Amino acid sequence: MEVILADTLGFCYGVKRAIELAEQNAAQDGSSRTLGPIIHNPQVVDKLRHKGVGVADSVDDVDAGTLIIRSHGVGPSVYDKAEEKDIFLVDATCPHVKRAQLSAKKLSEDGRQVIIVGEKCHPEVRSISEWAMQEVVVVDSEEEAMKLPKYGKLGIVAQTTFSGEKFKRIVSVLLEKSDDIHIIRTICTATDQRQKAASELSAHVDMMIVIGGHNSANTTRLAQLCAEKCRTYHIETAAELQDEWFDNIKKIGITAGASTPDWIIREVYTKCQNRK
Repeated sequence: MEVILADTLGFCYGVKRAIELAEQNAAQDGSSRTLGPIIHNPQVVDKLRHKGVGVADSVDDVDAGTLIIRSHGVGPSVYDKAEEKDIFLVDATCPHVKRAQLSAKKLSEDGRQVIIVGEKCHPEVRSISEWAMQEVVVVDSEEEAMKLPKYGKLGIVAQTTFSGEKFKRIVSVLLEKSDDIHIIRTICTATDQRQKAASELSAHVDMMIVIGGHNSANTTRLAQLCAEKCRTYHIETAAELQDEWFDNIKKIGITAGASTPDWIIREVYTKCQNRK
């Protein structure tokens, strides 16, 4: 049995930067916290907790110490509240997310109706929405896009981890919704690279293992892409691998989301190798 790793997988720059900032600002007295999970990976969040970085659900729950903005970003109100409360703020927002936030803000200032192509409940999408400073429209399917009315001026941005192919299909529908459209494709390069590598590998193996948090949007999309080509399993850790998956399998492909650490990828790879 052959086990093949995707050409591009695992931690992206934004995630590495966020974790490094969190580790640099750890405090064993409990005064250092992230605003929500730093990334969508429970194992990383747990490791940080043991190093002295807790998790706060809201800025209202923090009165002192260090507050770390997670990679998904937050709206302007959080910065204002932190300043009012004199909390030391560490901004670990992914630079690609920051670009999407500022793009939405600019489009709004230009008098355009802002549409975000992404998942309505995703924290990154919520943060981008707040920077638009207006009532935005969020769509994540062609069907939703078709139901929208015509707009005078339209501005479009994307959740940074959204599927590139799906974004193109949705935008093709939105092009019919206005004669004055400004599109800013804010899907990050790391997302494109991981999706392309996963899709290519899944076409040449019998089974794909996709590693990453079950609450991770970018990992879920990798699993969806791979499932179009071959049998696919989305797992968080090597402990979830099941013996029956490997019956009559000659080639296994492995990929991982942008918030999946190397040590988890190595564990899964080693466990698959040992089944030869």
